[in-house]
Amino acid sequence: MQRRVPKIAHVFKFIVLGILFVCAIGFSVQLLWNCLIPDLFHGPIITFWQAIGLCLLGKLIFGWHGNGGGPWGMRAKQQWRRKMMERMEHMSEEEKEKLREKMRRCSISNRWGNESFYDEQKDQPKTETNQ
Repeated sequence: MQRRVPKIAHVFKFIVLGILFVCAIGFSVQLLWNCLIPDLFHGPIITFWQAIGLCLLGKLIFGWHGNGGGPWGMRAKQQWRRKMMERMEHMSEEEKEKLREKMRRCSISNRWGNESFYDEQKDQPKTETNQ
């Protein structure tokens, strides 16, 4: 008969592994910083806690696991776009054109070559090739 490991053991193991991971990251950042920054840029030598703080600061600025930093991530942009598309569905053509013109005046432009919601093709019929 197999002996079942109590749930508390799994929780304890998770906590210990998390602490070890944070320590490994902190010491790695501290080691890299103290080996490179003082020699290259005449910067200060940092402690373990300052290295942990740098990691947290980097995560706050650049985001968690590829989701983008703060409210500027891709998910937030997609939600904004979806909300604007839903608003435009209930507008008349005059209101849509007025909104498009207002957005153009506010310098919200198509920076990366993607179609923006206010530059949709009006006169072009949808076919299988351009849907």
